Amino acid sequence: LSHFNALSVKSDIIWIYLNSRGVILLAKVKPFKKLKSNVKSPKKNIFKDLRSVEILTNNLTSKFKQNHDSIGINLDTNLIFKILSKTFANIKLTKINNECDLNALAKRKPKLVFSGIKYFDFETKKIWLNEFLDLYEINYISSKKSSYDNVHDKSFAKIIMQNNNINTAKFFITKPKKHLNSLSIPVKFPLFVKPLSGGDSIGIDQNSIVNNFEEFEKKVLDIYFNQNSNSIAETYLSGKEYSVGILQDVSTNNLIAMPIEIIVKEDVHGNNILDYHTKKNDLETVCSVRDPIIYKKISELAKIAFVLLKGRLFGRIDIKMDHKGIPYFIEANLMPGLQKGYFYRSCSINLKMDYDQMITKISENALNF
Repeated sequence: LSHFNALSVKSDIIWIYLNSRGVILLAKVKPFKKLKSNVKSPKKNIFKDLRSVEILTNNLTSKFKQNHDSIGINLDTNLIFKILSKTFANIKLTKINNECDLNALAKRKPKLVFSGIKYFDFETKKIWLNEFLDLYEINYISSKKSSYDNVHDKSFAKIIMQNNNINTAKFFITKPKKHLNSLSIPVKFPLFVKPLSGGDSIGIDQNSIVNNFEEFEKKVLDIYFNQNSNSIAETYLSGKEYSVGILQDVSTNNLIAMPIEIIVKEDVHGNNILDYHTKKNDLETVCSVRDPIIYKKISELAKIAFVLLKGRLFGRIDIKMDHKGIPYFIEANLMPGLQKGYFYRSCSINLKMDYDQMITKISENALNF
């Protein structure tokens, strides 16, 4: 750090420093006094980053435990504010109620917007937040909107993998009455059937593995009427299940892969299905990947997938083995949850990060991207 300036405030001194990246840091220092021999050394001075950070909220984010299509990452914004206040001196919570509020944000031009909002559905138009922030060259924590488009429809991501010779299960898209009999099914049974879009295993249950046309037709109808979605049906993979957190280290531009294994108890049919009920009630077991060969294989697959999908800063890649132990790309989440779900657990298990450290690291990476 190079000394930039010093201001005297009453009996204290405010020291302002400029680091190698041009970031201004502030410290409040008491004047030196002669210390008695029995007095302990003073505590270290605390420096705070003076770059401006705004955490966005709206009427939906106040109900952060509820899912909504316009919210990509459910955040406890008050908790995020509390955590980041330890590092950043110029931080505020900003509620966006209308387009005027968003335009005011653009005029302030904070150095970072911390938000899990995908888009605002205003009366006159829908505005995608990250596209809007790109227009004004404001940093944000997640991937670009164009990258999100690569993974929102699960078939898009799988086509990108196929075009680049990355293992992914054979699949097809379907809806009620599209396939009329077993002869019209282009992939052999058993199949795994799930909604074409969405996350958190919503729409996945014990009936997601289908062994014949009757079970297939029933599950496709269920997804169509209860999830308002077409289905993606793919070859069922019976092997182990993994999720790999990806964290981009901006200082080195390297991708850090953080794999975890997800273990689910067998259901009444002898299948291990990571369904909505299991996730919602935390009934699965999450553990480290101890086999170094598997660790390397799924880490490399996840990093390649993240790059192909044009991921940015952080994300999560889901991988499953077939019965021979060969890993396959399943799907990607470029706006993974930032509560204490799989991404946090991948950071905790692999990097020994606590929750505050994870949130701070994501912020610092985004600021320096």
